[in-house]
Amino acid sequence: QVQLVESGGGLVQAGGSLRLSCAASGLTFSRYAMGWFRQAPGKEREFVAAISRSGATTDYADSVKGRFTVSRDNAKNTVVLQMNSLKPEDTAVYYCAADFRVVPQTDSYKYDYWGQGTQVTVSS
Repeated sequence: QVQLVESGGGLVQAGGSLRLSCAASGLTFSRYAMGWFRQAPGKEREFVAAISRSGATTDYADSVKGRFTVSRDNAKNTVVLQMNSLKPEDTAVYYCAADFRVVPQTDSYKYDYWGQGTQVTVSS
């Protein structure tokens, strides 16, 4: 079965950095665009970043542009979200997701598989 397992979350002070990883199994990873979403308490899940199958195309939410970077390693079946200059408003559970399309998508309902999430907490 398909599994997406996130890791790397934790507690960090504002201005700090975290590196989230998502390890995929049970699917042909290179055939899936990958996305990162987040959900804060009491809020809807929102798009953070996405990357195409090859890694050539990326997309970011305006709120994280210039601070977050998404990358992937198809040989290792992993996608990484490097988060710098973190702010308290970045606090959320972060999820990775897989979408069987060429172009990375920003709508969560278009994604086929989801991980269980990892908590990121940014203190002020």
